[in-house]
Amino acid sequence: MILALEYHRSPARYLAASRLPGRLRRAAVPSLAPLRLAHRQAPSPPGPGWVRLRTVLSGICGSDLAMATGKVSPYLSPLVSMPFVPGHEVLAELMDDVDGMPAGTRVVMDPVLPCRARGTGPCPSCASGHENRCDHVNVGRISSGLQTGFCADTGGGWSERLIAHRSQLHRVPDSLPSERAVLAEPLACAVRSVRRIDVPRGTSIVVVGAGTVGLLTVLALRELTAAGPIIVIGRHAGQRRRARALGATETIDPSAALRGLRRITGGSLVRPELGPGYLLGGADIVFECTGGEGLDTALRLVRAGGTVLLSGMPSKSVDLTPAWYRELNIVGSYASRGADDFRAALDLASHDALDGFVDSIYPLTRWRDALTHALSAGRSGSVKIAFAPQNGGVPALNGAVHAHGGADHPDHEGADG
Repeated sequence: MILALEYHRSPARYLAASRLPGRLRRAAVPSLAPLRLAHRQAPSPPGPGWVRLRTVLSGICGSDLAMATGKVSPYLSPLVSMPFVPGHEVLAELMDDVDGMPAGTRVVMDPVLPCRARGTGPCPSCASGHENRCDHVNVGRISSGLQTGFCADTGGGWSERLIAHRSQLHRVPDSLPSERAVLAEPLACAVRSVRRIDVPRGTSIVVVGAGTVGLLTVLALRELTAAGPIIVIGRHAGQRRRARALGATETIDPSAALRGLRRITGGSLVRPELGPGYLLGGADIVFECTGGEGLDTALRLVRAGGTVLLSGMPSKSVDLTPAWYRELNIVGSYASRGADDFRAALDLASHDALDGFVDSIYPLTRWRDALTHALSAGRSGSVKIAFAPQNGGVPALNGAVHAHGGADHPDHEGADG
């Protein structure tokens, strides 16, 4: 038996969390989230090519928090299977030998579960090398799940053990500290987003949002493209400081975004009779990295004919009039495109400016505290919160990490009880 944090379907709790205002939602999530800590059977490999993993660290992602707070679109509901163990940002140790890597090797995991993992014939997307667009995420030898961490059969990083297909795994260099390595998956997503579109030399860019996604996007833009000025819109002073350390040219508080960008780009600010203003002019490319109200902001900051890239998972409706009137290009970027993106991500993970990104690590028994902390990370100055699932303890890491102990017991009645 292993210790795991499970997500169970509970429409009543989901709706209750979704209807609370922001501050009340953060306070209520530990009670309302349909999660429970339980002992369960470790998942078994479903066939050849699958291996067992022992979780070292697993990050708490914005999509995990959206799930816990009732903000995930119902569009995704057919692409998960219940009950699942969350956690798709995973650093683990192999429990089996695979592809020349002996048991005990540290690996990071591409969480996408495409045709190769499912044992189906390749769909058109997988055949063309775009496994992140797989059309078979609800068929094959494992249950539905767009990713590990949303699939009942694979387990997830918020547990002591999980399974993965060998094609998902990437070896971690011995020199890379664990608290940097656990950033590989969100870094690979950032790499994918900046490779998703053409970024000509000198292009003016705005990044909306300075949480984990936004900050790592800034790093990927600076290291992998010839972008010109990068302006970051960040809500908290600590986020703006980190953005500048990662290569942002300038940072702006959201309340001053329109005025600040008008000054920088030379556009003009117009204000409709109802609703917020927008620019005539603006940035060439805007990366939307909040998954919330940032999309509305992005559409109002980009120039006519410019591009808005959706890197954060959308969670709110938005007025698309600017996309029509200004002939905007709206581009989505989901997960990563496999080995090339992960190789770049592991290289970027060694960047000194990522020191302290993972500053708080919790055992699974302190999951309520961990989620509360993650929901207020920007305000508290944190970036990435992670779980260390092994035996309820926290591993010794390289670097200054605030480890949170705990002696709570599994909640066998669970959130649905």
